[in-house]
Amino acid sequence: MTPEQFLELARVLPEPLLLVNSEGHLLATNQPLADMVGLRRQELRGRMLVELVTESSDEILKYLQACSSSRAMVLGCLTLCKNDGQKLICRSQGAVIQPWSTKSSALILLRLENRVIANNNFVLLNKKIDELAKEVQKRKQAEEALWKANQDLEIRVDKRTTALQKTLNELQLTQSQLIQAEKMSGLGQMVAGVAHEINNPVNFIYANLHHAQKYTEDLMNLIQMYQQIYPNSPMEIQEQIQLIDLDFLIKDIIKLFQSMRVGTERIQKVVKSLRNFSRLDEASLKSVNIHEGIDSTLMILEHRLQAIQEYPITIIKKYGQLPNITCYPCQLNQVFMNIIANAIDALEESAIITHEQKLTTYNPQIQIHTNILDDKWVTITVADNGVGINEEIKSKLFDPFFTTKPVGKGTGLGLSVSYQIIVEKHGGEISYSSTSGKSTEFVIKIPVR
Repeated sequence: MTPEQFLELARVLPEPLLLVNSEGHLLATNQPLADMVGLRRQELRGRMLVELVTESSDEILKYLQACSSSRAMVLGCLTLCKNDGQKLICRSQGAVIQPWSTKSSALILLRLENRVIANNNFVLLNKKIDELAKEVQKRKQAEEALWKANQDLEIRVDKRTTALQKTLNELQLTQSQLIQAEKMSGLGQMVAGVAHEINNPVNFIYANLHHAQKYTEDLMNLIQMYQQIYPNSPMEIQEQIQLIDLDFLIKDIIKLFQSMRVGTERIQKVVKSLRNFSRLDEASLKSVNIHEGIDSTLMILEHRLQAIQEYPITIIKKYGQLPNITCYPCQLNQVFMNIIANAIDALEESAIITHEQKLTTYNPQIQIHTNILDDKWVTITVADNGVGINEEIKSKLFDPFFTTKPVGKGTGLGLSVSYQIIVEKHGGEISYSSTSGKSTEFVIKIPVR
């Protein structure tokens, strides 16, 4: 850069600038520098830098040498001697424009700045920076507070949503349980009425069967006496004896009375099972024999225990010597009904698969075991060799309204209500273990009292 090019550039810049060579000769200056020292630019032309400052020539040369040998801007301090005799301490920034060569010395551009003003600007800048930092900190704190408030709000919303969902689930479950309880109450009343209406005539029939059989046997004996005393009866009587096949009638009527007695005894057992299962008069805590409840449940479900796909279900009962249990009998029977019915469903599904695969060896079984653990606890185990429970649904098994059955065949409340009856109503435990495709076992543990 030539002095003329420097002047063209420096003319539009407000900072005090001067162009010197590495020996300190002033090659060019701009008007702000002339104003700073109180001289005209023509008076500065051709002078040495050492003439305008209080620093020694060695210090000046050393500083200029540092500027000419560095690629970066070199900071320094120069004290100007103004034309009126005052001294002005300036901060200097030096940068090489043209490096030194064997043909010419280096050209160095110096920028001077009043240190007092620079310090004031620096202080002002620091103040502005501090203010800006405080403002940034305030905004950061406000953002953090807003973020925390949002987080708290989200947590509160999540908690509230969870609480509302839980309340909704409880209301739905309570509603369904009320419907189930109403159904069970209605069923109990109906069963009690039907059992009462059936029981009276059945007892009447059963009580009179003995007398009817006795009277019939007496009449048969009388006929035999007539045949012995009057072996040659009139032709009309002999023809009637052959027509009714008297010998067959005498043998078959005995079997007929036996069949009628078995049938009436069967009806009495069914009526007793229905009354035991519903236990309409035992809604409160009562000491009962739970084996009667299990047997009643099996009697009610007996129509489902017949052959399925040509495979009859075998019931294996291993009852322990249990004391009477203080419980809610009707509700406990409902648990037995739910679990045994589920076992039958699993066996039916397994039987269908076996039939489709044309397998011949399949023996569907339901094993019911009861044991006493100690003086305080008893267990009831219901196990089947059906299709088992898939791993992905095991965690949802006791959830309300969860079911794997088709629409219209299951409400998803059976095991959920059973869990509530055993755990919450009786203070017991209900658990299960299952192997997918092989078996399932439910274990109920309830206190004796």
